[in-house]
Amino acid sequence: MGELEDAVMTRVWKWNRPVTVREVLEDLQQERTIAYTTVMTVLDNLHQKGWVRREAEGRAYRYEAVSTRAAYAAALMNDAWSQSDNPAAALVAFFGMMSEEQRRALGAAIRIVQGPETPRAPEAAEPPAAQAEQQENPGSAADADGR
Repeated sequence: MGELEDAVMTRVWKWNRPVTVREVLEDLQQERTIAYTTVMTVLDNLHQKGWVRREAEGRAYRYEAVSTRAAYAAALMNDAWSQSDNPAAALVAFFGMMSEEQRRALGAAIRIVQGPETPRAPEAAEPPAAQAEQQENPGSAADADGR
């Protein structure tokens, strides 16, 4: 998705309702000079790409997002990951870039995907940083318990 397509989709996702070209145009014009026909073309392109659906309303259309921003982000991550010649190394590099907050969110997401009846793998139970610390200092957990 290009920069202008992202700016348009950001509004469609944020408003979370069917929108007109005019509404998107007026909001975009608070940040930049842009023509009605440009916004109309961008929304038409997004429709052709399957990111928005549209319904006729009089002589115009109302556009609505087909999926969420989270689903779009997931699709981008999946696409990038699937193009790697070494997916495991790509994941390790990606996890290495994550903040502690993002690692906690990842752990929570893994628990959600696994569901309540699926036993958690030890690797998913702790953030990668804690696992690395335990690997470096295997006796540290036992020492903390006094055993």
